Amino acid sequence: MAVFLPLPGNEALAASLASLTGGTLGRVETRRFPDGESYLRLHAELSGQEALLVCTLDRPDAKLLPLLFAAATARRLGSPRVRLVAPYLAYMRQDAIFHPGEALASADFAALISARFDGIVTVDPHLHRVHSLSSLYACPATLVHAAPALARWIRENVRDPLVVGPDAESEQWAAGIAEAAGAPYLVFGKERLGDRQVQLSVPDLYGRQEREPVLVDDIVSSGTTLAAAADALREAGMRSPRCVVVHDLRRPQARQKLDGLTAGLVSTNTVPGATSRITVDALIAGALRSLGEEGSGPGF
Repeated sequence: MAVFLPLPGNEALAASLASLTGGTLGRVETRRFPDGESYLRLHAELSGQEALLVCTLDRPDAKLLPLLFAAATARRLGSPRVRLVAPYLAYMRQDAIFHPGEALASADFAALISARFDGIVTVDPHLHRVHSLSSLYACPATLVHAAPALARWIRENVRDPLVVGPDAESEQWAAGIAEAAGAPYLVFGKERLGDRQVQLSVPDLYGRQEREPVLVDDIVSSGTTLAAAADALREAGMRSPRCVVVHDLRRPQARQKLDGLTAGLVSTNTVPGATSRITVDALIAGALRSLGEEGSGPGF
């Protein structure tokens, strides 16, 4: 039997996964000592039981040490296998060195996680120049794809949708969502002019102006790309688009960038927040059950 152990802020997801898979739910107690160091205690019977630490890794720096301490403590308590369930996986962007002396953070972060965990389960990691997690992580990685959940939301909430990908890299992903949603799709051409500036080329919209555009993306942080795409669609005569993303990482000040340009943004619950109205719990639970059936995962 697997024991789900939620780091702070992940209690709802861990409880849902335990219910969906027949696992048990433990508790992670954390607090700060007066000097700022972390105190951590696991409340669970782990001897002979697989430990599944649940921790989405947005804003990861403050979460990393407690997470590593929890993994080490689980082993000390007798868990033969410790896995990480991280719906959002951090440090995937910094995957190349552009200037001498820069950290290769994606590889360094992967080394830290791989050293402590026997495997990770994550949702749609932001793969860019790195094309697979296996080239970064030494431990087995299971990828969960949120596209079915996004397509279902579009199907149930948007009449006559037109799925729009923000750049050529998103074409395969946008095409899959569109097919599952029973909708046509198109993608923009994109040239990035800097960290916060992009230039888009609008594809042919002939015969599609009456459809409701739905911008889809795996991640939104600054909102620059989605704002540029929404503005381009409006200038081309389309109505204000809805935005549907997997991971919403925006800070409050960045949310204003899309105000007035879109008909709203919804995201999955990989990063809990005001926009996370699409649940991926069942998709993660399905991946965990498959691991169990393969004999390399939880004993569900």
